[in-house]
Amino acid sequence: MKNMTTVLLSILAGGLTAFGVVKATVPQPSSEPASVVKDATGNSVEYRTVNLAETDYPDFTYAAESAVEAVVYVEVTVQRRQQYQNIDPFFRFFFGDEYAAPQQREQKGSGSGVIIRPDGYIVTNNHVVSGATQIQVTLNNNQQYDATVVGTDPATDVAIIKVDATDLPTIPLGDSDALRLGEWVLAIGSPLGAQLRSTITAGIVSAKGRSMPDYSGEFKIESFIQTDAAVNPGNSGGALVNKKGELVGINTAIVSQTGSYTGYSFAVPVNIVKRVAEDLMDYGSVKRAVLGISMGSVDKKFADEMKLSAVTGVYINEVMKGSAAEKAGLQKNDVILSIDNQKITDASSVQAKVSSYHPGDKAVITYIRDGKQQQTTVEFQAAAVQNGETDLDGSIAFYGARLKAANPDKLKALGLRSGVEIVSLGSGKMAEAGAEQGGIIAYVNGAAVSSPEDVVAKAKKASRAVYIEGVDQNGRAFYFGFGK
Repeated sequence: MKNMTTVLLSILAGGLTAFGVVKATVPQPSSEPASVVKDATGNSVEYRTVNLAETDYPDFTYAAESAVEAVVYVEVTVQRRQQYQNIDPFFRFFFGDEYAAPQQREQKGSGSGVIIRPDGYIVTNNHVVSGATQIQVTLNNNQQYDATVVGTDPATDVAIIKVDATDLPTIPLGDSDALRLGEWVLAIGSPLGAQLRSTITAGIVSAKGRSMPDYSGEFKIESFIQTDAAVNPGNSGGALVNKKGELVGINTAIVSQTGSYTGYSFAVPVNIVKRVAEDLMDYGSVKRAVLGISMGSVDKKFADEMKLSAVTGVYINEVMKGSAAEKAGLQKNDVILSIDNQKITDASSVQAKVSSYHPGDKAVITYIRDGKQQQTTVEFQAAAVQNGETDLDGSIAFYGARLKAANPDKLKALGLRSGVEIVSLGSGKMAEAGAEQGGIIAYVNGAAVSSPEDVVAKAKKASRAVYIEGVDQNGRAFYFGFGK
């Protein structure tokens, strides 16, 4: 009896297994709904439609409801001078010159901003607050605060303002480098003024690393995020967020012939905003890193001439003397492929990546030279600043170099009564003329100098050229000159 039961169970198990195999391998009728339509020739054609579950649609509710609380409305007051033209002489005679003088007019403007720290720091666009004499911020909960400008950076069109408040809602910062083409994003701001405060629109990432027509500046941003999310005047300084509710960009501009949205919106990537904002909050100005090269995108002609295996990267046109690139060993016609493993596709991607570093930061650059792939480590230098500008370490800028008062013991050892030490040498006229780090400047245009301020002042008085005499670290005399 026991053997019979075992046999029956084996037969039953085998039957179920066979049924399962047949069920899995034989095509089943589609459960998707079908529709019948007429084609171009009038014949009936059946096609299947797709039923998407509610979970298959993009859901922006979390991102929208959390991020909107940290986007603010920014109203600014600007004083404009109005010059009256062609004043009637009789009017001037009867009413006096004061009525013909330029008059101050008060103008109002508005934009948006994003709270990035709970203690009241807000990022917006430089063009929103530029020249403002008064700034008022309105939160999504209708609380209003007066704001002050902490710092601005016209090159990236980023500004930081601050209100006197605590425990404010913020938006977590995302990674704009991780954005993908076609990824959904939300634009949050106040288009067209206060009446449309906290407006949320949706779109996709249309392009990355985009440059804009007529955008200029020495360190101009050529790496905008382009989206088709609806953005209008008033959205400037507002948030571009991903589906997670993370800030990925600051809405900055539109390209339009009408002045209103026509499908092309641009945002500064948050990875650039993040570094600029940190500098503005810490120092009040941007400490900008530079590589010190001029470059061009690799095209097929260049790739063929240089026998490259692929049309990718950027080639170096020129390496600036004394630059970070020169010190790292990069040369003309080297082709940069990546910086810290981030692929380089064009000049704008180099600019965007370098903008994410501070002076003194290091990065590994992968490049091709003579058909061979190589790597080098570069230490980024600070961008050239105005002569006479004082850095955090007390050194003073002078044509790409940094100067400090020389140590008395060093002066005595070199047999000098006074002088100014060249403590660092970046790219600029000093390096190009042959200056060396550690050297002591004793005379500028024939006059003795004892402080960096003396050097700057005497160079400023020169009408055409600057002539420098001094002693290097080994006690050998040097002299060189350069045109202003």
